[in-house]
Amino acid sequence: MGLDDDAREYHRQDPPGKIEISTTKPTNTQRDLSLAYSPGVAAPCSDIHEDPDLAYEYTSKGNLVGVISNGSAVLGLGDIGAQASKPVMEGKGVLFKRFADIDVFDIELDFDDPADIIKSTRAMEPTFGGINLEDIKAPDCFEIEERLREEMSIPVFHDDQHGTAIITGAGLVNAADIVDKDLEDLSVTISGAGASAIATADFYVSLGVRRENVTMCDSSGIITTDRAEAGDVNEYKARFASDRPAGDLADAMVDADVFVGLSVGGIVSPEMVRSMADDPIIFAMANPEPEIDYYDAKEARDDTVVVGTGRSDFPNQVNNVLGFPFIFRGSLDVRATEINEEMKIAAARALADLARKDVPDSVVKAYGDQPLQFGPEYILPKPVDPRVMFEVAPAVAQAAIESGAARKSIDLSTYREELEARLGKSREMMRVVLNKAKTDPKRVVLAEGTDEKMIRAAYQITEQGIANPILIGNREEIWTAMDDLGLDFDPEIVDPTDDELDAYAERLYELRKRKGVTRREANELIRDGNYLGSVMVEVGDADAMLTGLMHHYPSALRPPLQVIGTAEDAEYAAGVYMLTFKNRVIFVADATVNQDPGAAELAEIGRHTGELARRFNVEPRAAMLSYSNFGSVNNQGTRKPRRAAEMLRTDPEVDFPVDGEMQADTAVVEDILNGTYDFAELEDPANVLIFPNLEAGNIGYKLLQRLGGADAIGPMLVGMDKPVHVLQRGDEVKDIVNLAGVAVVDAQERGK
Repeated sequence: MGLDDDAREYHRQDPPGKIEISTTKPTNTQRDLSLAYSPGVAAPCSDIHEDPDLAYEYTSKGNLVGVISNGSAVLGLGDIGAQASKPVMEGKGVLFKRFADIDVFDIELDFDDPADIIKSTRAMEPTFGGINLEDIKAPDCFEIEERLREEMSIPVFHDDQHGTAIITGAGLVNAADIVDKDLEDLSVTISGAGASAIATADFYVSLGVRRENVTMCDSSGIITTDRAEAGDVNEYKARFASDRPAGDLADAMVDADVFVGLSVGGIVSPEMVRSMADDPIIFAMANPEPEIDYYDAKEARDDTVVVGTGRSDFPNQVNNVLGFPFIFRGSLDVRATEINEEMKIAAARALADLARKDVPDSVVKAYGDQPLQFGPEYILPKPVDPRVMFEVAPAVAQAAIESGAARKSIDLSTYREELEARLGKSREMMRVVLNKAKTDPKRVVLAEGTDEKMIRAAYQITEQGIANPILIGNREEIWTAMDDLGLDFDPEIVDPTDDELDAYAERLYELRKRKGVTRREANELIRDGNYLGSVMVEVGDADAMLTGLMHHYPSALRPPLQVIGTAEDAEYAAGVYMLTFKNRVIFVADATVNQDPGAAELAEIGRHTGELARRFNVEPRAAMLSYSNFGSVNNQGTRKPRRAAEMLRTDPEVDFPVDGEMQADTAVVEDILNGTYDFAELEDPANVLIFPNLEAGNIGYKLLQRLGGADAIGPMLVGMDKPVHVLQRGDEVKDIVNLAGVAVVDAQERGK
């Protein structure tokens, strides 16, 4: 099947369409229903009648956007009418939810008269926290948006106008910097005079481009003052009438610094590009065929040509999804009355700044592992970059507050954490740890310091103030990699091929001479990053260590076990994963180290895992797992976790509830735990799950991750005498950064 048939089947699959409504409160009992509807609902209704602002507290209004269209200008399809536009509007709702956790009702209005659309939309203000106008033809869209902004006290935003303007504005800021030109000196030619073209021209002026430096062309050529005075163009086009001779697009592009295409494909030739000023900037955004092909524009001349298009298969995609979800997110969260120019500029500046930062591995992988680094081929963040919300929404919220558009004040210092919680529990939990780490950063050895991911992680760790990284590896290789990656920082480097390491070698010899290691072997082993890093931590020249990215887990774990060893109160190390679900967090152990632990080992693993949970501000409730419940099967296998639970309950250092042996569903399902086994020590479902052996633990956490949809953080090593964590081969930069944060908090706790 072709793409069209695939799309038809995608939309037709049961249930039809792309969205549904789900409940956010319990509706299982008669009491639940009496609270949700009659008679209980009368109380919030009465309160809202007295104070309308309480609608934001009692209903979904504050997170609900209306996507409004009459289908008169659907991208690539034209005037297809309200009903036919519904799949597009549902799709818009999907993007709002996917990228910014904003709920949407799509409203398709079968009206041609702007007055009818204005009246209908205005009447829906009690329902929505904001209005996104979509696919309404020009010039009707200008009148509709202007009137609704005047008459409504919630944000009204026509994305077809302002979305493209904001995203290309961000690209323009960065492109101008790359070619070393000032915005106020840029000569800009725009092909197209519809809603997005006029809004883009207006926005460029807000950014600093001089209005007299903007030349706009429609299908009849340059919009001149003569044409405006003759009534040849509408009032919106007339705002950008140029006092210059008449001519066509080719004439308008001569000596232009910037070309913005919001018209039709294939109308710009390489010769027209060659007529532009030095180092031109080209945004060719007609879809699916740009005004000029990306590669034709790049090859048209020998100097720097910065090119952006609306297509995802070329660099510098101008995609509105970089804007509207996060602009509305920031607006809704401060209950803004409008989305004003200051808020739009803040969004564009935030996007421009983000494009200059190191790109997460997940984004790089999504784009075929191609290098993404600020420069002519990367001036805008990618739509899948999860950081966009954390940069744009706070910038918009702050601009709303400072410009007087906000009706609610928020703590901008904690706002990012609230946004992270919207995108998943794992982000919320890691933010707790990373914030703790920043209060007292420690020295963390990255044993595989020449690896690109380790270098990038070191940069992010430094930039975020999480730790002071120490890279082990060839100094020249690391410096070269930093230059290639465009990372401007000065990390501490220990070079085992060049630096004086006699003291470390002597310490290694002292620790291992009765374990079969000779002095000569110690001198050789200390050149290994894992042994060197372990000794540095052991003697106190570093506080923690990360390794494992380039080694199998057992071989990476062996040096720190031999050099650092387990803690005084521990006989065993163990691997723990934190698994986060939408509204739940559990810690599982052992998933990486001990193949068949005995009862004493399980008890110790349980104690250390509970201690780890508290570093994430989670109060532990531990369950020793088995295939039986509280003695329902009595054999050697079930007695082991039962005995481990007894040992923990009698351990004076353990002050959290523990029980077992029990089956996994008993441990995590409240109705089973409290209904069938009301004698259990756990009053609430367990959040620390101790598996009976490595096989069960590894299988269990991977099933929860892959089939249960859990995000996994780890493995985190517990039981070591000093903080050491062994990464999994293939872990991403964010995993290294997260474990560095865990290691720092571990070191902080030990320092107390």
